Amino acid sequence: MIETRLLRQFIAVAQELHFSKAAARLHMAQPPLSQAISRLEDKLGVALFIRSKPGVQLTPAGRAFLDTAYTTLRGLELGIDHARQVARGVAGTLTVSALSLACYDTLLDSLQGFRQALPQVRLVLLEMPSAEQARALLAGEVDIGFLRQVRFDSEQMECVEVLREPLLLALPATHPKAGVTPIELRDCADEDFVFTPQPLGSGYHQQLIGLCEAAGFYPRVVQEAAQMHTLIALVGRGFGVALVPASIASAVARSDVVLRPLAQVGAQPNPGISLFMCWARSNPSPLLEPLRALVLAPR
Repeated sequence: MIETRLLRQFIAVAQELHFSKAAARLHMAQPPLSQAISRLEDKLGVALFIRSKPGVQLTPAGRAFLDTAYTTLRGLELGIDHARQVARGVAGTLTVSALSLACYDTLLDSLQGFRQALPQVRLVLLEMPSAEQARALLAGEVDIGFLRQVRFDSEQMECVEVLREPLLLALPATHPKAGVTPIELRDCADEDFVFTPQPLGSGYHQQLIGLCEAAGFYPRVVQEAAQMHTLIALVGRGFGVALVPASIASAVARSDVVLRPLAQVGAQPNPGISLFMCWARSNPSPLLEPLRALVLAPR
C-alpha cells in the first residue's frame, strides 16, 4: 500500500524536476524527500527519475505513474467530498418501497419534491407487497416503506399512518347489485370473493376478513390474485366480488367492473384501511428525515 503522502511528494518532484525546490515547496528538508522517493521506487520496483546535477527527469515509467498519482489523489478527494455530502444528507442512496406507486398521487408528489430538493441523491423505488416490505425493512434492504398494517416489534420499527382510505366493493358490471350505492356488505354473504393471498400481507388480509365478520359472515374466497390488476380482472370475468382500497379505482378502471362504496359496517361509519410509512429505528441515514417531512407535511 502506497501512502498518499508519498504520492504528493512524488508529484511535487515531478512538477519541479528538482529535489531542493520540491522540498522547499513541501516545507521539508531535501534529504528526507530524496529518501521518500527512493522508498517509492523500491515499492514500485521501477526507477521514476533520472537523476543528474542540474535536476531530475521523469523516466517513461515515471511519466506513466504521474498520471496514476493524479487520478488516485483526485479520486480520493472526490470520495472524501462525497462522504461529507452523504453525512450532511445531501447525497447518497435512499431505497423506498411501496405497494403501488401509481395509485398514490400524494406519495408521488412527495418523492418528486424529494428529488427536486436533493438532486444528488440516488432514489431507488421498489414495488412489493407489504409482507415483503416488512422483511426488506428489517434486513436493511429498504430504508423506508409504505405498506399496509403488519406486525412489527416496536423496538425495531417505527410506523406512522400516512393515509386512511375507504374500502370499495368491486363487482362485475353485470352484477345485480352493480347499480346499488352504497352496498350493504352483509348482503354479500352468499357471494364468491376474490382476495389477495394472505402471506403477502397478513394484516391487510385479516382486516378484510374482520370487516366481513363484523357484517355477520365469513367470506367464501374462491380465488386469489397477488396483483391488484389481476384481482380486478378476475372480478370483471365473474370469478367473484372483491374488497379493494379506493386508491386503486382510477388505476385499474375497467368497463366490465364497477366499484361501489360500502354502507356502515357495525360501528364503522366509513369502512376503511390505512397506509403506513415505516422505517427501522436503527437506520442511521440522514436522508430519512427529508422524505418523512415531505410525506407528513400538511396539504
